[in-house]
Amino acid sequence: MIGQRGHVSGAHFAFTDRWGGVSAAPYAELNLGGAVGDDPGAVRTNRELTAKALGVDPAGVVWMNQVHGAAVAVVDEPWGERPVPEVDALVTTRRGLALAVLTADCVPVLLADPVAGVVAAAHAGRPGMLAGVVPAAVRAMTELGAEPGRIVARTGPAVCGRCYEVPEAMRAEVAAAEPAAHAETSWGTPAVDVSAGVHAQLDRLGVRDREQSPVCTRESDDHFSYRRDRSTGRLAGYVWLD
Repeated sequence: MIGQRGHVSGAHFAFTDRWGGVSAAPYAELNLGGAVGDDPGAVRTNRELTAKALGVDPAGVVWMNQVHGAAVAVVDEPWGERPVPEVDALVTTRRGLALAVLTADCVPVLLADPVAGVVAAAHAGRPGMLAGVVPAAVRAMTELGAEPGRIVARTGPAVCGRCYEVPEAMRAEVAAAEPAAHAETSWGTPAVDVSAGVHAQLDRLGVRDREQSPVCTRESDDHFSYRRDRSTGRLAGYVWLD
């Protein structure tokens, strides 16, 4: 259920795998995405099971309506009955409020400055990485007192550069904006490495404490992958402060 988990000076990070939930195929088992065609009741149960495993209040988790952009929302409470906004990053200073990001090949980015008491979650696919969603999230954090040199960054399971095949023209476009994302598949065709691009952006911003998951979602049967399966569930990354 919880594939990776970490704790740094009062900040918590967690990434799920696909097991331990109640969804039926093709969303088996722990689908946490509510907009992929799965039974809404199963998704609610999966989110409750995951929150319980993490030790957070299921009603105290903030989700996003992700659109592959660079918009950021600063939050201090769950949405409740309000519409979930179209953003790809969330930032909070409220302790105990968990921020969640959904992925199935894109890069989930979790950020925390425990000293300032600021955390962020960002959804960085190829378009979001190019749009600058990660720098936007870091800027929003610094406006709330965070310092890049103190920020801890963790990126979760995502499709790797050896598997993310793209047309040559697309690779050239991406590499022109972010050279670190230039890649080649294991079978010798043009590719993009979004995780490498995200970490290069974080490095330029002065974020030094970074860890990248070794898991490639396309290669791992324990994780959902849109590129591999098309109809599939969504993984989640969570970050929160004590």
